[in-house]
Amino acid sequence: MICGLLRADGGDVQVAGIPVEERPLEAKARIGYVPQEIALYPDLTGRENLHFFGRLYGLRTSRLTERVGACLDLVGLTDRADDRVDKYSGGMQRRLNIAAGLLHQPRLLVLDEPTVGVDPQSRNAILESVEALGTEGLAVLYTTHYMEEAQRLCDRIGILDEGKLVAEGTRAELVALMGGRDRVRLSADGDLDAVAATLRGVDGVEQVTTADGTVELTVREARQVLPRVFATTAASGAVLTGVDVVEPDLEAVFLHLTGKALRD
Repeated sequence: MICGLLRADGGDVQVAGIPVEERPLEAKARIGYVPQEIALYPDLTGRENLHFFGRLYGLRTSRLTERVGACLDLVGLTDRADDRVDKYSGGMQRRLNIAAGLLHQPRLLVLDEPTVGVDPQSRNAILESVEALGTEGLAVLYTTHYMEEAQRLCDRIGILDEGKLVAEGTRAELVALMGGRDRVRLSADGDLDAVAATLRGVDGVEQVTTADGTVELTVREARQVLPRVFATTAASGAVLTGVDVVEPDLEAVFLHLTGKALRD
């Protein structure tokens, strides 16, 4: 809706004070959109791709050359600028995708899961680039399933569940919604689904999920609840191999508000 691709059911969207529905071309000219899927021409070089998209944005001559160079430098691809994009790694292609969205110096950059499927080095390079853009005054709308990225990058965070905005605020404001709840991760040998089922009936345990060979709990006052958790786990026939108590974070908030783990 912000990018003008879908019409809003109600309300209105403005970008830099310009209503998207009434003046779509003006609004879109102030948006840099970086989709989740790579939107580049694989048989062109990185530099050729940026020159092409820059001309679409109306950039010409020395200004175009200047912006292409600056954007390549920002995403760390200057030394590979003259290689074909189909020779790039997935992470490099995503970084070039971001560069294409920055050529015309937008007021708003929309990034749709820009680190999905990239290697750790490229992921860190992307996050560093986004951090730098934020400090320079560019507004960034960043969608992600990785809570650690939201915690690192975002001034304000909105949590969406099945198309509805269930919470919005700063990290501190969202964590405060936990109301003193703690997150406990149990490792155990045995039937984890059976363990989870029995733990749901323990007083003080509010939510239980299983993921990656562990049982994750949201509890009130972990110190008081843990003895009951241990006894119930043992009674279910499982053997505890590890316990980790985690302070409330955005992932815990997401679980608390939606009742599901990320990507469920």
